[in-house]
This record gives sequence, C-alpha cells and structure tokens, in this order.
Amino acid sequence: QVQLVESGGGLVQPGDSLRLSCAASGGTFSDYGMGWFRQTPGKEREFVAGITWNGAITNYSDSVKGRFTISRGNDRSTINLQMNKLKPEDTATYFCAVHLSAVAGSDPSRYRYWGQGTQVTVSP
Repeated sequence: QVQLVESGGGLVQPGDSLRLSCAASGGTFSDYGMGWFRQTPGKEREFVAGITWNGAITNYSDSVKGRFTISRGNDRSTINLQMNKLKPEDTATYFCAVHLSAVAGSDPSRYRYWGQGTQVTVSP
C-alpha cells in the first residue's frame, strides 16, 4: 500500500513563507507525475501545482503562479512546495498526490494516491 505523508504546514501571517514536503513510500514513483491540491470546507478540491515524472515540466494554478514553486527530489519519491508571499486565501488543507500517468495534470480525478493533508493557516 502506498503512503504519502505531508509536513511543513503551520500558522503564519500574510507575506510569510512556508515549505511543504511530501514523502511517498510503499511503491515506485519515478514514472509518475505528482502534485499538490488544497481544500477548504464547502469548496471543491483545488489544484495548486503539478510536476512531471522527471521534473521537466511544472504546472501552476493562476492563483499561486509566481509565488509557489514545486520541486521533486532526486529519487522522485518526494516533492516540495515552497510557498512565498502567503495570503489569507491560501488557508487550506494541502494534499499531495500521485498521478495515474507521467504528466503534471490539474484534474484531481486523474490522481490515484493521496496523502492525509497538512494544514496551512494564513491569518492577519
């Protein structure tokens, strides 16, 4: 069974930075894209960032482009999300996920494995 464990969330003020990490285990991930999503109560799960199997292509939602950076470890079983210039609207539970294929897709229905989430709260 595959497990994905997110870490790095916390409580910060607007303009601060956080770095989220996701460690995947229980399988091989070198051939698959991975991504970050976020969700708040009453809203659909929202795409944040994705990265291809080899890290060559990244994909960001318009709301985080220029502020967040996704990266992938050399073993391709870990991903990170560097979040800068955080805003209150970034407050959410952040999930990492493994894609069904090699791409950095934005559709959550195309991701097969999910972590438990880590909470990010940006409070003025």
